[in-house]
Formats: sequence, structure tokens, C-alpha cells
Amino acid sequence: MSQGGKVVAKATTTFDGVFVFGQLAPGTYAVKVTLDGFQPFAVDETVAAGEETQVVYRPQVIPPKPTGDEPIEIEVKGQKPPREVTRHVLEAAELKKIPGTNGDAIRAIENLPGVARPPSVQGLLIVRGSAPFDTGIFIDGTQIPIAYHFGGLVSVVPSEVLERIEFYPGNYGVQFGRGMGGVVDIGLRSPKKDGFHGLLQVDLLDGRAMIEGPIGTRTRFLAAARRSWVDAWLKPVLESTGTGVSTAPVYYDAQVILEHDVTDQTTARFAFFGAKDRLAITLNAPDPNDPGGGDLGVSLWFWYLQGRVQSKLPGGHRWTTTISYGADAQDVQFASNYLRITTYPLTLRTDFRAKLADSASAVFGIDTQWSNADIQLKVPPIQREGEAPSPFFSRPPSVFDFNAKLFRPGAYALLDWRPLEDLTLLPGVRVDYAKDTAEWNVSPRIAGRWNVTKHPRTTIKGGTGVFYQPPQPNESIPPYGTVGLGNNRSVHYSLGFEREFGRHVELSVEGFYKDLRNLVVQSDAAASTQSGASWANTGSGRVAGAEFLLRYKNDGKFFGWIAYTLSKSQRRDAPGEPLRDFQYDQTHILSVLASYQLGNGWQVGGRFRYVTGSPYTPYTGGVGDYDAGAYAAIPGALYSARDGAFHRLDLRVDKTWKFPGWQLGAYLDIQNVYNRRNPEGQQYNFNYSKSQAVAGLPILPIVGLRGEL
Repeated sequence: MSQGGKVVAKATTTFDGVFVFGQLAPGTYAVKVTLDGFQPFAVDETVAAGEETQVVYRPQVIPPKPTGDEPIEIEVKGQKPPREVTRHVLEAAELKKIPGTNGDAIRAIENLPGVARPPSVQGLLIVRGSAPFDTGIFIDGTQIPIAYHFGGLVSVVPSEVLERIEFYPGNYGVQFGRGMGGVVDIGLRSPKKDGFHGLLQVDLLDGRAMIEGPIGTRTRFLAAARRSWVDAWLKPVLESTGTGVSTAPVYYDAQVILEHDVTDQTTARFAFFGAKDRLAITLNAPDPNDPGGGDLGVSLWFWYLQGRVQSKLPGGHRWTTTISYGADAQDVQFASNYLRITTYPLTLRTDFRAKLADSASAVFGIDTQWSNADIQLKVPPIQREGEAPSPFFSRPPSVFDFNAKLFRPGAYALLDWRPLEDLTLLPGVRVDYAKDTAEWNVSPRIAGRWNVTKHPRTTIKGGTGVFYQPPQPNESIPPYGTVGLGNNRSVHYSLGFEREFGRHVELSVEGFYKDLRNLVVQSDAAASTQSGASWANTGSGRVAGAEFLLRYKNDGKFFGWIAYTLSKSQRRDAPGEPLRDFQYDQTHILSVLASYQLGNGWQVGGRFRYVTGSPYTPYTGGVGDYDAGAYAAIPGALYSARDGAFHRLDLRVDKTWKFPGWQLGAYLDIQNVYNRRNPEGQQYNFNYSKSQAVAGLPILPIVGLRGEL
């Protein structure tokens, strides 16, 4: 290894083919590799202050009979040490071939520790016992409203345009705020600049296309689009079964990226990304429990324009600024009732990373959100506790039409300090203001990682931090919400270790605890809003558990892992009340998956998942309303019953054919192989005296073709 023409170090083998150079000064080094039986090569590597640089080289084997001057392909991979207590990163080769996800990168998150299973056909992220809206989903710093299309079968951003997915189940750094659950941080990749490339994929769920390439020497572009056609075959199937329901779900999404190198150190990017879902359910016969009800129509969509500038500054500093503007909407129509919300968010995020010394660096950032929402509602008043039960349709509806404005500025600072060679401390603080609650919050957080041994690596990790989350707009903004609410508050604690067993096997164990206070819940006080409901910060709760991940990292042939989560999520609505199971509590979550390349373009894999059933509130009977001609349910104890356990086996087979300049792939992804009738809820008869479990999706084989240029 040389710098400025001077040899500074020579590597020595330490174990299993790994070379260690020791501590090097920051800078760019010329690395030359010479191994018997392999083609020699040279590459430049940059070492940054306060970071461990790890790279994997795969030089080409010298063939017995050279056939000419063929190019040498070298794959270089690097991963910085985690800046959080726990961060899970999956390789692209794993993401595209995980069974049961249909090759969807973001859906692969559901196989990691801490992620519960949402109800069938609901694309929700439930992380460490928190509600779905407690977890933030970000694309390059811009928060988006949903992660999945209807049904949860695919995400709103296809795998082909992703550079990275980083999942933080909890106790994350101060760069993220306004949430008490986890964080999914998605990065769009740069368009390719070595020539034009394309992709066309068709399967039973959707069709997608992508094109990318250079425009001159400093500019490049990428454009992708996808459209489902589940409606083309699912609607006739439902109609033929005589279920009395016909449905036509459809989804779209699109991404456009234009990237330009302003200088050798500064890159500007303009991006557009958006998605739309539409679902219409037609009831051929009215529900006997609610004969005044009717058809259901749901439409969800969002789009964002995003501008980003990244600069590498002298002295090892970096500065990234992102501005985005967009719109997201939901339109729900149920008979004559409706909910229509359109939000126009504007966000600014600027992040400056400064090198202070060889053992310390700092991050300073601004994270600000403005939002303007138009809200139209026509819904019956919320039924308060203690009121006589009545059918939904028999309550006279209230009509609302109002505008809500949100302003939530925030700033953060983080120190990345290495007082000892093997010890990293990450103290930080975040300050937020929420105009709707008129409340300032200061969130101190600290995390640490100590490498007890290096080869193989053993790391002890831990951290604690304070997290605030503003109420939902319908809870805090009049005339629908209650004036004077405060922000939800949570304190996260976690402690664990990581242990490597050779180059590919790693074990991670982590315990976590979340103390929840000041939670917004529906109040028993007299209604203070036109909705007939009142909200108050009287709720509290706790989440405790442990996560285990035994992972075999991709070695070019095989990858797989076993992930298990044991957790308990509990809540109470007022001081003095006993704790009860939370709506999204799932005690046991087990995922086992593996994938193996057989050779000659074939790859096979399988996944098994077991999850404890979700809690629900049982009905103990019904009250007849003879004027309305229907029964109203009498609810039992809140979330005092559970659905049966969920378990499922998925299998996947891939075959790839390579041709000069392009390749063709075919795949079969079979979900729910043994056709398990997993319980997804309860269905009651007309007077709520009997019930039966509602089964989820049956066996779902997905066949597809994929061509890449």
C-alpha cells in the first residue's frame, strides 16, 4: 500500500484470508494486490477519520489458456461501522432472492428481528411493539406516508432503483425524530454512466420497465415505472366464487432521477417519486349487521419532487442538503360517508459532517417540516365509552371541511468519538418544536460500541435515548381534534452484543425496553370537539423484549439466517388502570430462511415464518335496534382475545440465462406452500352470538420473467 508514491504498509494474513493494515492516517491510498493464481490488480481506497474501512476484492482467476485481452471485473464493497446501537443492512444479492417477498427489497425487512406481522392485505410496518404510524419511512431524507401498496405484497419503491435500505428497529440517532418506533431509511441509487441499460419484468402481480444511462460525461438519468394487473384476474375469481364481493385493486408507481456532477467534489440530483393505489369493493348484498352500509372505495396516492446537493469539502468534511415538496392524499368512501385528506408537505434537511480529529467527528443538521392539509369528513360521531351501542349507519353523520397547517422545525448535533481504538461513543441531542402542540422538546441520546476482540470480532453495544412524537392531526387540530394536547414521549433502552464466527457467520443478541408516557388516548371527559370525541395525554405503557439474529452472510453461493423476537407490548389509558396487551402486540416472531445457488444459473430458497396471533376485542353479544332493523355489538374487554397463530412456508426458484450484452431471468415464488388458512380476524353472525375466524390469503404462486440490458 502506497501514498504519494511512498510505500506505507504491507498487509499480513491474520485469519481466513483477511488482511489488516492497522491504523492509517486519513487519505487516499494506492492498493496493489498480487496473489498466486490470480490476476494482479491495483485500486485506490480512501480512508476517512474515525471510520473503519472494510473492502472485499474478488480478483479474476488466471485461466489455464488465456483467450485474449478480456476485462477484469473487481467487486469492491465497504461498510462503515454502525452509527446506531443496531442497524441491519442486507446486500442486493440477498434482497432480490429472498423467498416469499417476490424479490421486493423493502419487504425483506419483515424477516428481520423486531418486525411484527401486520394483518393480511394491510401494508403496515409494526416495529418493536409500536403502532404503524410510530415508524418513519424515508427516501433520502424525505418522509413518505406508506411503505407498501395495497395488500402489502410489494413496496412503493421497486428494488431496481435502490442503493441501500437501512433499518433501525429502535434507539436510533438524533438525525431522525418525531417518532417512537423504528426507522426505514431508503436511498435511491445513482444512474449508471457506463452506457445505456434497461429492464423489463412481467409477473402475475405487475409489469415494470426501467431505462438509464449517461447524458454527456457529467450527467446521467434513470426512469422507471410499474403497474399492477391483479384486478385483471382477481376480480373474475371473486365474482365466480359467489362471495357477494367484487374488488378491483390496482397500483402504480414511478421514479425519475437526473444527476449531474457540478464539480469533481459536488453532485446535484433531482428526483421524482410517486405511487397510487385504488381499491373498490362492491357488495352485491348488504351486510346484515349494517344494512344501511354500502360499497367501499379507497384511493391513496403521493408524489414528491426532491432536490439534493452533496459536497465533499477540504479537510474531510461533507455537506448534504435536501429540499422536497409534494402531496399525499387518502380518499375513503363508504356508502354516503367519506374521508378526504390531501396534504402538501415541504421539507428541508441539511447535514454537515465535520472532521474534528483523527478520533472524533461531529454531525450538525437541520430537519424541518412544513405542511398544509385540506380535510373533508362526513362520518358518524365516534361512539364514546358508556353510551348505548347503536349500529354505525344509524348515527347522524357530522360534516367537516377545514384546513390544517403544521410547522415542525428541528435541529440536531452528534459527536462520533473514539476515546480508545476499540471504543466508539455516540452522544447526541435533538431539539424539536411542534406548532400544533406549541411544545419544545429536547431529546438527548447516547449509544456506544466496544470491540472486545477484533479477529474474530466481538462487540458489546448499548444505548438509551428520549423520543417525542406529536399527536396525529385528527387528534390535535380543531374542529376534529382536541386543543391543548402534548406530544407523546418514549425512552428507549437497549443492550446487546455481536459475535463473528469466521468471515460469514455472525450472531447478534439484543435486549430492549421502551418506557411510554404522555400517550394520546381517547378521553372519558365530556366531548370537546365536533367529532363527539375528546383526547388527552393520560396514556402510558411499556415494551420489553429480546432479539436474536444468527446470520450466514452471502458467500457467493449461500446465504440465510434465523431471526427470533420475544416481546411484550402493553398499554393503559389512564393512571391506576391495569396494563393490557396492545393492539399490535405479538409475543413470538420467528423467521428462518435460506437460499443456495446450484450453478448454471439456478438458485433455490425457502422461508418459514411463525408469529403469535394478534389481539382483538371480542363481542359478547348484540343489542337489537328494531327501528334500524339491525343489531349493535356489545364489546368485551379491550384486546382481551387473540387470533390463532400464523405460520407459513414460502419457496422460490430462479433461473438466469446470460447472453452477450444482456440476460434473461425466470422465477417462481410460491407463497403459503401448504395453503395454511391463517386466521386474520373474526366474523360474527347477525346478532353477534357466534363468530368464526376469517382466513387470510391462500397459496399464491407468482411466475415471472425479467430481462436486463
